[in-house]
Amino acid sequence: MSTVLKSFEKWKTFLSDRVQQAHNAGMSDETISKLAVQIGEFLSDKIDPENKEERILKELWDVADDGEKQIIARLMVKLVK
Repeated sequence: MSTVLKSFEKWKTFLSDRVQQAHNAGMSDETISKLAVQIGEFLSDKIDPENKEERILKELWDVADDGEKQIIARLMVKLVK
Protein backbone atom coordinates (compact mmCIF):
# COMPACT_ATOMS: atom_id res chain seq x y z
CA MET A 1 0.00 0.00 0.00
CA SER A 2 2.95 2.37 0.48
CA THR A 3 3.21 3.01 -3.28
CA VAL A 4 -0.48 3.95 -3.24
CA LEU A 5 0.16 6.55 -0.56
CA LYS A 6 2.98 8.28 -2.45
CA SER A 7 0.54 9.92 -4.87
CA PHE A 8 -2.80 11.39 -3.81
CA GLU A 9 -4.25 10.54 -7.23
CA LYS A 10 -3.21 6.90 -6.78
CA TRP A 11 -4.76 6.94 -3.31
CA LYS A 12 -8.05 8.28 -4.70
CA THR A 13 -8.07 5.61 -7.41
CA PHE A 14 -7.31 2.89 -4.85
CA LEU A 15 -10.07 4.17 -2.56
CA SER A 16 -12.53 4.45 -5.43
CA ASP A 17 -11.87 0.83 -6.40
CA ARG A 18 -12.41 -0.33 -2.80
CA VAL A 19 -15.65 1.67 -2.47
CA GLN A 20 -16.92 0.14 -5.72
CA GLN A 21 -16.01 -3.36 -4.49
CA ALA A 22 -17.86 -2.70 -1.23
CA HIS A 23 -20.96 -1.58 -3.14
CA ASN A 24 -20.73 -4.64 -5.39
CA ALA A 25 -20.57 -6.81 -2.28
CA GLY A 26 -23.82 -5.27 -1.09
CA MET A 27 -22.52 -2.84 1.54
CA SER A 28 -24.61 0.24 2.21
CA ASP A 29 -23.23 3.77 2.08
CA GLU A 30 -23.61 3.91 5.88
CA THR A 31 -21.50 0.79 6.36
CA ILE A 32 -18.85 2.07 3.95
CA SER A 33 -18.73 5.39 5.82
CA LYS A 34 -18.26 3.60 9.15
CA LEU A 35 -15.41 1.58 7.67
CA ALA A 36 -13.91 4.78 6.24
CA VAL A 37 -13.79 6.24 9.77
CA GLN A 38 -11.96 3.15 11.02
CA ILE A 39 -9.50 3.36 8.13
CA GLY A 40 -9.02 7.06 8.81
CA GLU A 41 -8.17 6.30 12.44
CA PHE A 42 -5.67 3.64 11.40
CA LEU A 43 -3.99 5.88 8.83
CA SER A 44 -3.82 8.80 11.23
CA ASP A 45 -2.31 6.67 14.01
CA LYS A 46 0.02 4.39 12.05
CA ILE A 47 0.97 5.91 8.69
CA ASP A 48 3.11 8.97 8.12
CA PRO A 49 1.62 11.14 5.35
CA GLU A 50 3.70 10.95 2.18
CA ASN A 51 2.39 14.01 0.35
CA LYS A 52 0.91 17.43 1.11
CA GLU A 53 -2.70 16.34 0.57
CA GLU A 54 -2.37 13.49 3.05
CA ARG A 55 -0.65 15.83 5.53
CA ILE A 56 -3.60 18.24 5.35
CA LEU A 57 -6.10 15.39 5.80
CA LYS A 58 -4.15 14.10 8.81
CA GLU A 59 -4.02 17.56 10.40
CA LEU A 60 -7.77 17.98 9.89
CA TRP A 61 -8.41 14.46 11.24
CA ASP A 62 -6.27 15.10 14.31
CA VAL A 63 -8.26 18.21 15.34
CA ALA A 64 -11.69 16.81 14.41
CA ASP A 65 -14.17 15.47 16.94
CA ASP A 66 -15.97 12.17 16.25
CA GLY A 67 -18.78 13.79 14.29
CA GLU A 68 -16.37 15.76 12.15
CA LYS A 69 -14.34 12.61 11.47
CA GLN A 70 -17.51 10.95 10.19
CA ILE A 71 -18.05 13.92 7.88
CA ILE A 72 -14.45 13.79 6.61
CA ALA A 73 -14.78 10.05 5.97
CA ARG A 74 -18.09 10.48 4.13
CA LEU A 75 -16.61 13.31 2.05
CA MET A 76 -13.61 11.18 1.06
CA VAL A 77 -15.97 8.39 -0.05
CA LYS A 78 -18.09 10.93 -1.94
CA LEU A 79 -14.99 12.43 -3.55
CA VAL A 80 -13.96 9.13 -5.11
CA LYS A 81 -17.40 7.98 -6.29
